[in-house]
Amino acid sequence: MHVFIVIVGLLASILLIGVILLQSPKSGSGLTGGISSLGTVQTLGVRRTGDFLSKMTAILAATVMVICFVAEFTLPGRTAKDAPESILQQSIPALPPVQVPAPAPVGTVPSAPVVPALPAK
Repeated sequence: MHVFIVIVGLLASILLIGVILLQSPKSGSGLTGGISSLGTVQTLGVRRTGDFLSKMTAILAATVMVICFVAEFTLPGRTAKDAPESILQQSIPALPPVQVPAPAPVGTVPSAPVVPALPAK
């Protein structure tokens, strides 16, 4: 399923590139100028060709975004055991275990710290 979605996404992105290249720039000398000589002026008109290409650009751009979003959720699942460690995790030596002191038995009073007496003046 994931491979199918990726292939559809690639096709949609290639079509998007083609539609963008077909649009005429503001100077008026784009690939649509060449299309108008092929007879599309009679069927679509120059103005309608630009409108069609603008709508197709928006539709294909939205399609590519949705397919990319959906493809993320169709990835085959990996568990934490399967995930490879990074180079930093592999080069760090293992830390020694932390030793926690045993708690004092209940009912005993910890000894107060010895503070030297101040000399009398």
